[in-house]
Amino acid sequence: MSINWNKAEYVRSAGKPQDFLHDGMPQVVFAGRSNVGKSSVINRIVNRKNFARVGAVPGKTTQVNYFRIEGRFYLVDLPGYGYAKVSAAEKQRWAVLMERWFAEQKDRSLNLLIVDARHKPTQDDRTMSDLLLQADGRYVVLANKLDKLKKSEIEGNLALIRATLELPESVKVIPFSAEKGDGKAEVIAEIAQYVEGKA
Repeated sequence: MSINWNKAEYVRSAGKPQDFLHDGMPQVVFAGRSNVGKSSVINRIVNRKNFARVGAVPGKTTQVNYFRIEGRFYLVDLPGYGYAKVSAAEKQRWAVLMERWFAEQKDRSLNLLIVDARHKPTQDDRTMSDLLLQADGRYVVLANKLDKLKKSEIEGNLALIRATLELPESVKVIPFSAEKGDGKAEVIAEIAQYVEGKA
């Protein structure tokens, strides 16, 4: 199945649970730390520089953002977690929003966790990974910033990510570079396979 990424449109930003979309259309969900390059990954996949907002300051994504592709499925950009320099009250709002989002996510989804290929996943990454493992859907990990690693470091770093997140063998870890495009074809294949299976 080919996907026409030119037919991509912003739909809405949900800052409160009543704005979540549950219309039965497949959802491809992107989660990750606020400084891991989540928006850049989405922009690389849809092949548009400023499709998802990229901020110089981590934490620009403060709501659940929905993008419709070809009128067939959604890309869902979750709020980043971790290092964003925001108030405790705002972090708490994000936490409550995410708690409700996972509780209400009745539509099966393809869940993509983006981690930094250069570093051992954080405790926040582990918490999100556990949530995604328990969610009703498929789960894939993208190890972003591959271009920052030496070739000799890649295999060991990917093994560390898998071990730290305690991933079952069924969960793929895809080396990815939002900067260079490495891994893009494999991610698009995962999305196409998921959407086709939901059709």
